[in-house]
Amino acid sequence: MAATAAVLRSEWTKIRSVRSTVWTLSLAAVITVGLGLLISLLVNNEFDKMPLTERLTFDPTYTSFAGMGIGQLLMIVFGVLVVSNEYSTGMIRSSLAAVPQRGRFLFGKITVATALALVVGEVTSFVSFFVGQSVLGGHRTQIGSPGVLRAVVGGGLYMTLMAVFAMGCAAMLRSPLLSLSILMPFFFLISNILGGVSATKKIARYLPDQAGQKIMMVVTRNDGRPYGPWLGLLIMAAWVAAALVGGYALLKKRDA
Repeated sequence: MAATAAVLRSEWTKIRSVRSTVWTLSLAAVITVGLGLLISLLVNNEFDKMPLTERLTFDPTYTSFAGMGIGQLLMIVFGVLVVSNEYSTGMIRSSLAAVPQRGRFLFGKITVATALALVVGEVTSFVSFFVGQSVLGGHRTQIGSPGVLRAVVGGGLYMTLMAVFAMGCAAMLRSPLLSLSILMPFFFLISNILGGVSATKKIARYLPDQAGQKIMMVVTRNDGRPYGPWLGLLIMAAWVAAALVGGYALLKKRDA
């Protein structure tokens, strides 16, 4: 137990002493809130001009999370940097020499980074919601309305799981450049393209980002997803678990 606590303290020191990780988390929060505010304001101003079908299915809660698309990319960067920085600097050799039990080493790193991502994710989600609702005028909703609190808490969980998924992938790939060159285009472009093509739409619904986003929706949309909010988040969590298992297996097998 004492050894595990020492590993956790060590990983906390590493994360907070690297400016890139701190700045990345800060940017994730600021950009998510800022874009959510801007888009919510634009939607409120243009609401009466929207098609009737869009007005009938308008989801004020999900609208306040409009900045989450960019915010999730920054959470991916954070997750990649937390794991792969040690490989790019060569510090991984010293870390594994100090903590030869590779499972304990990875557990400590993931635990500390996940806790930090969860705090930032939840704060960002709640602030995005309240800021977004403040400019939606008569179209806003309340935190106590059915499904809203679940969606807001889920927004923070979504951001956290995205960061942890990136950690698992970075543990497998080791290189920050390779990890980001795969994850960033996939979640920024490829996932959306697959979701918009009829031939691949049914498969794309089960990708981690598209499944996880269901947790942030309150108004039922005819998006064809055969699962609800919590099952969608569970599907995303399964992807995260698979990435972590893969990262641990390769960390245990390969040399530093």
